[in-house]
Amino acid sequence: MSTTNQSNTNHLPFLLMGIPDLEALHMWISIPFCFTYIMSLLGNGMVLLTVALDKTLHEPMYYFISMLAVIDLIFSTAVVPKMLAVFWLDSREIGFEACFIQMFFIHTFTAVESGVLLAMSFDRYVAICNPLRYSSILTTSRTIQMGLLSLARGTGVMTPLMCLLTSLPYCRTREIPHSYCEHMAVVALACADPAVSDLYSIIVATLLVGTDSVFITFSYAMILRSVVRLPSQEARLKALRTCGSHVSIILLFYIGALLSMYLQMFSFGSAPHVQVLVADLYLTVPPMLNPLIYGLKVKQIQEGMLKLLGQL
Repeated sequence: MSTTNQSNTNHLPFLLMGIPDLEALHMWISIPFCFTYIMSLLGNGMVLLTVALDKTLHEPMYYFISMLAVIDLIFSTAVVPKMLAVFWLDSREIGFEACFIQMFFIHTFTAVESGVLLAMSFDRYVAICNPLRYSSILTTSRTIQMGLLSLARGTGVMTPLMCLLTSLPYCRTREIPHSYCEHMAVVALACADPAVSDLYSIIVATLLVGTDSVFITFSYAMILRSVVRLPSQEARLKALRTCGSHVSIILLFYIGALLSMYLQMFSFGSAPHVQVLVADLYLTVPPMLNPLIYGLKVKQIQEGMLKLLGQL
């Protein structure tokens, strides 16, 4: 195929196929995804309103929670509306540029969330291991800078990947066997060798996730060491409770990401619809659960939500 023809095909839209082999059940499958999206909007919106309106929550820990809420809202909105359009209206077409924009938001804010979780582990480390210097180390400006640094890092490493992917010629079928523009499903449609983009994505994912997870593990090892040395059992339990919600979010994020990634890379004999469902659930369920976890485990957030609801 000539270069001109390859270039022309890159202006053609892709077709999202939804969930392979389960097309007849799309309407029923859409119900839980619609529910999770509504709950994500309500839960994360409530967290943001609570932190914004309650001045007692204007502290680094709650700013980081607000950052996670914003990330969850972006995740959900980048994926679910188009997914529901496929399920409900059979609106499968997605523009070439729109597909890669959606992919960019998914990958970028996955990296941003990893960075925010790392910042939160540092916040808990300082709060428990060096409490007397907490207010001087974790200032509001530094908290915002850490969030912006996470955003800059995610954008900086994902922009070259999107440039590599959009430069590939897509001259095979335009059908993506997925309900959103999943990276590996889209690259499989390229009619050129994607080795460079594959190598770049593997290196970036390994460095980002590997580095963040190592530092998070180190932070919690130091926290656990300090907690064990506390004089009373009540003090130890209180310290552990402050970290409980963060650990839950970390496990939900990293375990879900690894499960989704490995199922896409190695099918392990699973049916295609299982791989797609796992990937869909990874992007839709955590944004719904995160505000519930914080609402249940962080007493100040819970009290702030109840106060806000009482004023409505």
